[in-house]
Amino acid sequence: MALASLVIINTGCANIASVKFAVERLGIQAFVSDDVNEINQAQRVILPGVGSAPAAMASIERKQLTACIQSLQQPVLGVCLGMQLMVQSSQENHLGNHRDTPCLGLLPGHVEKMKAGDLTLPHMGWNRVYSLSDNPLFDDIDEGAHFYFVHGYSLAKYEHTLATCHYDSDFSAAIYKDNFFGVQFHPERSSDAGAQLLKNFSRI
Repeated sequence: MALASLVIINTGCANIASVKFAVERLGIQAFVSDDVNEINQAQRVILPGVGSAPAAMASIERKQLTACIQSLQQPVLGVCLGMQLMVQSSQENHLGNHRDTPCLGLLPGHVEKMKAGDLTLPHMGWNRVYSLSDNPLFDDIDEGAHFYFVHGYSLAKYEHTLATCHYDSDFSAAIYKDNFFGVQFHPERSSDAGAQLLKNFSRI
């Protein structure tokens, strides 16, 4: 029996199929859709993303999904770039005009290019995540559990940070406000810890 009906928003980005397979392995009924009515009626919603903020926001706007996403009242989980799209703006801009890319504004915050010191960018591979609260998104996940990351931009630790990761400096590995959750890592590629997080989200 399915734990919950869930819609994965078709943002036009890559990696959507792997997110769908990951939640279906948990017995969660999942659909990929860019239909406003289907998204609104879902019990839970995942906002995935791989690629760049400008391209993803252009796709969301072209599909006329911005207002729909901003008005959602059910639990919403942003994954990787999807998390970055949840805040107000991103420094990532491929237009060469040095302007920030406006994002969805579901939470305050500004995404910036990572300052990695002597470490390489993008930040790619397994790293430890440390939860800052007892939020149910991290139920039954060990403190310092490893999750899989692929990103070159990040959100600094701030008042809506739910969990942190360290790569030369601390950054937000997960954020939370009201019904909106975001994770910078890829739970669908993070073995048992990632599966537990997706299961936890399905029960919120």
